Amino acid sequence: MSADGVVVTLPDAAATTALGCRLSSLLHAGDLVILTGGLGAGKTTLTQGLGDGLGVRGRVSSPTFIIAREHRPLGSGPGLIHVDAYRLTSLAEVDSLDLDSSMDAAVTVVEWGADLVEQLAQDRLEVVLERPRGSTDPGAVEPPRRAVLRAVGERWAQTDLAALADVLE
Repeated sequence: MSADGVVVTLPDAAATTALGCRLSSLLHAGDLVILTGGLGAGKTTLTQGLGDGLGVRGRVSSPTFIIAREHRPLGSGPGLIHVDAYRLTSLAEVDSLDLDSSMDAAVTVVEWGADLVEQLAQDRLEVVLERPRGSTDPGAVEPPRRAVLRAVGERWAQTDLAALADVLE
């Protein structure tokens, strides 16, 4: 664990999905997860793993054009509210989604949510997905991606996020 959070190396998309699936075992209804990272960093892939682990209905895909998509649970666990805040530019636009009214019954995941949705929950998990750019040589192997997980608030104070990294390495 670094001073900035737990760092998990993600050698491929399958590892990103696996991290999401493992992370889902730590999540409860009412939790907020904020995903940050450039285009193609793995935000939606991580969310797909979360959806698999939570056991929700429907295929988890990027809600870029519809902004928010709700996935109801197949069983008794929490559902998933998946938000893409890329096109949102103000707190008023976030408020218009009325996310706080559905947060108690679901895990809310917001892609591109940094500096926009923190007010939704005092306790949250922030995940920064990094995709290093490798060599311009077409035969070169791209360096592995990384996820930096940072717990914020009392809800996460005793959670061992480092265990997630140990499982994947």
